[in-house]
Amino acid sequence: MYHYHEPVLLQPSVDALVTNPDGTYVDVTFGGGGHSREILSRLSSKGRLIAFDQDEDALANRIDDPRFTLVNHNFSHLKAYLHYLKANPVHGILADLGISSHQIDVDNRGFAHRLNGPLDMRMSQQSTITAASLLNQSSLEDLIKIFRNYGEIPNAGKLAQTIVNSRKGEPFSTIEHFKQQILNCTPKATPAKYLSQVFQALRIAVNKEMEVLETFLTDAEQCIAAEGKLVIIAYHSLEDRLVKHLFQTGNTEGKRHTNLYGGIDKPFDAQPTKAIIPTELEIEKNKRARSAKMRIGVRNPWKANNP
Repeated sequence: MYHYHEPVLLQPSVDALVTNPDGTYVDVTFGGGGHSREILSRLSSKGRLIAFDQDEDALANRIDDPRFTLVNHNFSHLKAYLHYLKANPVHGILADLGISSHQIDVDNRGFAHRLNGPLDMRMSQQSTITAASLLNQSSLEDLIKIFRNYGEIPNAGKLAQTIVNSRKGEPFSTIEHFKQQILNCTPKATPAKYLSQVFQALRIAVNKEMEVLETFLTDAEQCIAAEGKLVIIAYHSLEDRLVKHLFQTGNTEGKRHTNLYGGIDKPFDAQPTKAIIPTELEIEKNKRARSAKMRIGVRNPWKANNP
């Protein structure tokens, strides 16, 4: 078994999610299994839990329980697998987005700028795109978009040009080499913060995280029964914005489309309307909780019955 972080907002998220002990629930980000174990503790012998995780390392944490099924695939395939498992619609879905402590603590995965491992950053080892291949092959324009859109990096243009110039001499392969080559772009006062933004942008691009999240959020309304819950824990504004848009406007773009009566047709109603954040006590115990925001959507019964 691999060591993973303590789940953020564990009790509040499962309290919101599980409303029927006999129901079927989904944990689309299994990881170390913390949320899944808590969900199972709330279910009766008739209950069922299906979990997803594309990271092969997560398989070592599989739970030995007849009510539990672990799918070793990306949660963008949620709808297809629930249909295959004859589990659609379910009573609730939980997603704890972001990266696990196991992934950033293992040097051969390449997620952490403090370790000198390969520039990998793949959530799934089956993927052919790595951070190294992205840095070595992407155009200047694409690199600028990646760092500007996914890392919100002020000097994205300078950084991208530095990368393009540097790779002409020696292709990127390791974290340490990459960090040395972009020293002239890294602020001396806040190097760790800057590198965290750079690595976040690369990780999101390598794993197509925003595209995957959009697909998941769009498909979720077809997978959750009337009055079922969609519980999302996000860690950066890019993720949280998509979830907020879905709950407020009914789509991830945030466009307000009104019906004939002037109302907005939304598949989910946000309950509560604002994001839930961890307590100061939880943040003290778990630094990962500092940036967490949890949003809860309840499947609109009218929309569920009249898609």
